[in-house]
Amino acid sequence: MNCEECGKKPATVHITKIENSKKTDMHLCEQCAKNKNGFSINTSFSINDLLTGLLNSGSVLPIKVDFVQDTACSICGLSYNRFRETGRFGCGNCYKTFGEKLNPLFKKVHGNTNHTGKIPNKAGGRIKIVREIERLKQELALAIKNEEYENAAQLRDKIRELSNTGKGDA
Repeated sequence: MNCEECGKKPATVHITKIENSKKTDMHLCEQCAKNKNGFSINTSFSINDLLTGLLNSGSVLPIKVDFVQDTACSICGLSYNRFRETGRFGCGNCYKTFGEKLNPLFKKVHGNTNHTGKIPNKAGGRIKIVREIERLKQELALAIKNEEYENAAQLRDKIRELSNTGKGDA
């Protein structure tokens, strides 16, 4: 689709305008969009820009001022303020240093703070067993809390069975 203004360049900016319940779509090239609407278009967008935007939006992370001023990575020296500006860590230790403040960001971006992605078929057997055991342990704790001792005994037996199976595969 070509630009609706100049008709020469491909339309890379798509604007939807709604006024008085009337919807108007405009398809413009970058230059015409800048000229017509005074937009500032940053074409060098990166994942760091996304993270920086999320970190700087007030609704994502309730940050205490003393945490921001005092916290820096002990390995690379990166401060939390600098991380918020760049969206990049200096080293692997930064995850541990800023961990408590990153969980809301991870939850917002990924929907969860634990990785639950695909497991490789060849190496996944042990991982699946470990995850199942963790799930069963949570159910066991709940059963004990609710005084469901027969159910708890069955869950305990399943956990033992899976633990023994995992040892044989390793």
